[in-house]
Amino acid sequence: MEHEEKKGKSGAGGTGNESISRRNMLRTLGIGGAILAGNAVSSKLAWAADTQPVSTESANKVIHAADVNELRAMRPDTLKDGQHVIVSGYQKSGDGGGKLVRWAAASAKADNGGTVHSLSGSTAGRFETIHNGVADFRWFGVFGPNQDADAALEAMVNDPAIQRIEAYTDLNFKKRHKFSRSNIEIDFQHHTVTTEGIELNTLDNPFGAVLFFQGTQAGVTQTALLSAAIPEYSDIYQVADSAPFEVGSWWHAQIENNSGGKAQRELDYLVKVTEVFDATHIRLNYKTGWELAAGRSITYRKINPVTQSCVRNMKFVGNPVPKNGSATTKPTPDWDMIGSNPVAFEYAVECDVTGIDATKVFWPVVMRRYNSHYVTERCQLMNPMERDWGGTGYLTQQINVLYGHVKDCNTSNARHLNDFTCAGYCMVENCHGDGDEYGPFVTHGQYEHDLVYIGNSGMLSFANSGTNWGDSAKRIAVKKHIASRIIAMKRITDLTLEDCHAVVSYTKPGTKLANSGSFWLNMDGLQMRGCTAQEMITLSKGSSRAKRRNIIDSCSFGMMDGYELARPIRSGTTAVGYTPINGELTILNSEFTNVINVNLGSINKLTLINTWFKGASPETGKVRVGTREIVMQGGGLINCGFLFTGAWDRLGDVNNAPNTPNQSFTVDGGAVFSGTNGEKAFLKSVEPTNVMTWSFGDVTSTAADAATAHFHIENGSHKLKALRTRFTGGKYTVANAGFGGSNYLFIGSVIEEGVNRVSLPAETNTIKHSAGNVTI
Repeated sequence: MEHEEKKGKSGAGGTGNESISRRNMLRTLGIGGAILAGNAVSSKLAWAADTQPVSTESANKVIHAADVNELRAMRPDTLKDGQHVIVSGYQKSGDGGGKLVRWAAASAKADNGGTVHSLSGSTAGRFETIHNGVADFRWFGVFGPNQDADAALEAMVNDPAIQRIEAYTDLNFKKRHKFSRSNIEIDFQHHTVTTEGIELNTLDNPFGAVLFFQGTQAGVTQTALLSAAIPEYSDIYQVADSAPFEVGSWWHAQIENNSGGKAQRELDYLVKVTEVFDATHIRLNYKTGWELAAGRSITYRKINPVTQSCVRNMKFVGNPVPKNGSATTKPTPDWDMIGSNPVAFEYAVECDVTGIDATKVFWPVVMRRYNSHYVTERCQLMNPMERDWGGTGYLTQQINVLYGHVKDCNTSNARHLNDFTCAGYCMVENCHGDGDEYGPFVTHGQYEHDLVYIGNSGMLSFANSGTNWGDSAKRIAVKKHIASRIIAMKRITDLTLEDCHAVVSYTKPGTKLANSGSFWLNMDGLQMRGCTAQEMITLSKGSSRAKRRNIIDSCSFGMMDGYELARPIRSGTTAVGYTPINGELTILNSEFTNVINVNLGSINKLTLINTWFKGASPETGKVRVGTREIVMQGGGLINCGFLFTGAWDRLGDVNNAPNTPNQSFTVDGGAVFSGTNGEKAFLKSVEPTNVMTWSFGDVTSTAADAATAHFHIENGSHKLKALRTRFTGGKYTVANAGFGGSNYLFIGSVIEEGVNRVSLPAETNTIKHSAGNVTI
């Protein structure tokens, strides 16, 4: 190459100095060649070792240096201000550290070993790297993990002219870096990043990442006392003085906490001013998910956020941490300061993370707080160092975030894949967690709202971190999801589940994950469509905020022996997530299978449309019913029976005033009862305190044997009407049921085929059961 270049033609104005071809120049410089081609392609090329003291003729030449040592060994008197030098490598020619530099005679910048070089033995001037905004660790002599990359990283990130940093080798970092830099992209190009020998983190600090981008507070703060409530969905906010709120400025807006917990804040986000109305009202780029009551105060702090600082394509191996085995006690005082994690952001806007493949991390792979408008995609965490200690073993934890999008991510044996704490208007899609008993998808319950999950797999647990956070979330939609469990039993309002499936899972071969295959849900605007649970659905009601009805449509649920379908009043049901249901529920086109002995322990009114209860065997199939009112249209009972235990709230508890309403059961619309069950009755009431109203319409009830009752009514006080019903086989059982007087028993226009009706009471003015029937 050197020989071919010396055969090139001389340029105009001189002889004996060879020119460099455009092709060779580009090949030598790589990405820097574009700069050279535009500025120096017509210059002459001279070798550093051959240069003479500067002259008018030689000053126009592009000088060549084989490596950085040769560059720094140049004599100052051979250089003219503005002189360009091609450096073919860092340690040797062609090693990838080549670049184009320019001599800046008046520069006194610190020599950083990569973008700024001083001459050996001279303080005069500096060589400054010419680039198009793209920088390379190899410029600094970093060619692998044997050379620490910290100084090179600091130099490149802190150079505002550099907007993209590329890695072409594996790298090792020993420092935890914090930057307030915007408009920078760091692309590790799928090389491995390690942290062998990294400095200790500070105590309990998930932001002590290798790369921590943090916005700064501008020093402007004000607090506004709300003179009127800010309604839900509003983007107009009250301030004390709108003068400092310029359009386009960013602020941390934080509502004072509710008295129930220090972290109970419905508003705690990084938001942008989009309009100023008057002296005390502004518009923000955020529609509040919750009403903010009059008399509460909002504190605003002006922020200069980091913007568009992005990290991409890194394979990260964390620092080893000794195994602990405890969630509350550290084996050594610095135990949680040893580990490492790659990326963190605070007060950040449009800061994306793409393609991080991590293992052996301690704190979250991608840690975010007060972030807005970001994407985390194609990231993976496998086998973190720790997952029992709070905050560890996450792929991404996102606190106080808006407009986030997490997609195409995976975890294996991690604590959480996606954690939202006080988040709004975010989406998670096509993310999957295996070894998921810790719950890949969680929210803390700090008033999260308007979250969407699409096409994911792994356990879901919403608003389940404790009352200190608020136990609250609303308008969460989950579509096409597979999970070992779906837990949303706290104060979750307007939860939508579509095509979601809870499946039995195993922690290891032969060891079943406890309660897997189940839904635990809050019935406050709950809507389910096309969902299945292999082993249970349990409903409770911890909030009453919804404006929409509770509906379960086209679903199928397996039942577990002894479990609760709807929470009853009992010891322990005062806790949020375990309270009975004082609302209404409609279930249609659905089925409950494998019924052995389950408790429908509450609900004020349950409407069943084309819905079936199916016993596990003819010897089981008991559903204990505390629901006040059941209306069954179509559907029915197969080897299953309802045992009425009395209205769920007739005695009351600390959450419910005592009540004495009747229970009632209405069945019509072509419903079918068939087979038999362990109670030997399709419908049964025997409690002395029960007060029941029974209404039979278009029903076909077929008993499998003579001992099975179509209805078994004993003790208590009852009213019964049966019209247009067909009873086949079996019997009626009526004893001490309080019929007569103001209570009636009327059976008319029915068809009875082989029914034993001997226990029916004698007819009176209010007891009629013979006339107008067809008895075969």
